[in-house]
Amino acid sequence: MNILLTGATGFIGSSVLPRLLDEGHTVTALVRDEEKAAVVRSAGATALVGDAADAALVERAARESDGVIHLASSKHVDAVLVPAVLAGLAGSGAPFVHTGGIWTYGSSDDITELSPVAPPALTAWRGTAEALVLGADGVRGTVIVPSIVYGHGKGLPNLIVDAPRTEGAAPALRLIGDGSQHWATVHVDDLAALYVLALEHGAAGSVYIGASGHNPTVRELGEVAAEAAALAGGVVAESAEETAARIGEGLTEALLLDQQAGGAKARIDLGWEPNGPALTEELLVGSYAPARV
Repeated sequence: MNILLTGATGFIGSSVLPRLLDEGHTVTALVRDEEKAAVVRSAGATALVGDAADAALVERAARESDGVIHLASSKHVDAVLVPAVLAGLAGSGAPFVHTGGIWTYGSSDDITELSPVAPPALTAWRGTAEALVLGADGVRGTVIVPSIVYGHGKGLPNLIVDAPRTEGAAPALRLIGDGSQHWATVHVDDLAALYVLALEHGAAGSVYIGASGHNPTVRELGEVAAEAAALAGGVVAESAEETAARIGEGLTEALLLDQQAGGAKARIDLGWEPNGPALTEELLVGSYAPARV
């Protein structure tokens, strides 16, 4: 299939693009400028330079494709891009794989696709576009819900790795809040495999949570990062107010959610098999660990 892909040069897209090509698909990547166009061309894709909020461009590109994966999701882009994609694919039965987010479900120790939604303010906008995709007639719309994505030294785990240290003889790494909250997690390469499986086999109107089943607490992650950095003081808790002062109230509210998920539906329905290294391993000796000499 020829797939229209947004976000091809981003964190997730940098894994989805080669996965699509490895599976025999051709890819047209919608990118913002010639610099990004050069990146996707070097990876083996065709570049379409333009604005993801250009409805006419997106509709035409979707119509010329055999399916769409939308990774560059944002409030303002989705308001234009999602209706345009649906118009371009209307009546074709072609797949449209849209991107959601695990924070939509709020705090829960067993998040599934049927869990009630309770999004923080930061992501409350997601529901409108997701409803359009899942309810589309004549399009095989699905939504992938990534957990906290990690791998290759990128993404939100760097908020732990690069957190401020306390002063003194035994410096300690500052946590996000008190660190008691769990994070549902997924390796970016495993997540890329899920996007391609949903494109190829996902059922219309289905949501698939991308979660490895590894749900460490932020304190556990911080302790591993502190060990990797040889910080004698280990970790130290912050109040929610202290964390908000350094990373912002909206992101703090989201990162203080206590979330656990296993991704069972994707495993059962699509045969997804996440097997990337756990985030704790990545922090200790993997892509986030300090260089060893």
